[in-house]
Amino acid sequence: MSWIIENSLNKFQYFLVNVLKCGPIPKHVGIIMDGNRRYARKINVEKVVGHTMGFDKLSETLEWCKEMGIKEVTVYAFSMENFKRTPEEVADLMDLATEKFKDLLKEENKLMMEGICVRVIGDLSMLRKDLQKLIAKAMLLTKDNTKSFLNIAFAYVSREEITTSVKSVIKGVEDELIDKDDVTDRLISQCLYLNSFPDLLIRTSGEVRLSDFLLWQSSNSIVYFSQVLWPEFSFWDFVVCILHYQKSYYKLDEIKLNSTAGVPQNKRVEKYLSILRENKFKLLETYALNE
Repeated sequence: MSWIIENSLNKFQYFLVNVLKCGPIPKHVGIIMDGNRRYARKINVEKVVGHTMGFDKLSETLEWCKEMGIKEVTVYAFSMENFKRTPEEVADLMDLATEKFKDLLKEENKLMMEGICVRVIGDLSMLRKDLQKLIAKAMLLTKDNTKSFLNIAFAYVSREEITTSVKSVIKGVEDELIDKDDVTDRLISQCLYLNSFPDLLIRTSGEVRLSDFLLWQSSNSIVYFSQVLWPEFSFWDFVVCILHYQKSYYKLDEIKLNSTAGVPQNKRVEKYLSILRENKFKLLETYALNE
């Protein structure tokens, strides 16, 4: 299935989307796509088939988000903990990811026309070189797009992300690029793989935990735990998530009003962050040249 699909909703569903858009809609949604393996067992197919069906569900969900006016989506695709699964399943997941990123690059015209920025967050050094190359190409291709954002957490856990950010800040102080007085929670946030905070965090499959996903970024997120397995997640389940967000929205809005995220930073910090961005894209260019 294509990454970018259109017109999968019927007339009544489009009508419902427009009704919901009369209320508050999250700008950024995070999704823990859990339940692919259990669904595969449920319908008696190989695990990789469950994961493939999970990707198809992601394509559908991205369209629902687009129609709802949600500009940013972050999905948990592959945890560092998943490397502990059997070598056969890990290899199948890497093969599936490679196939899907090849498909993504084939949709270059759609990506650019829709203005979609694709960002993969995680430790890319843990991945196969062919997959690193595809991911780097996708990120470099779309890095200047700003209409919408798709963040894919791959080879990711939040504790490692936070640790990497803290190490980066420590090195910045040691290299005298910033002063120790510049070190704030905001600076640590800006050094994370993802400096964006979901308004709504969804987890499927009935599990009631975050599994090391966006722990820093989701501190003020509204969380909804859906009981259905990810491949079974329907438009109607998505609507329930949005209604839950709307019910809780005004408390979240109050928290955001008290945020200091918009407070200007000094030029030294801005220069340091610019250096980090440049280094990130240099690394991606290196990955893109992998043979």
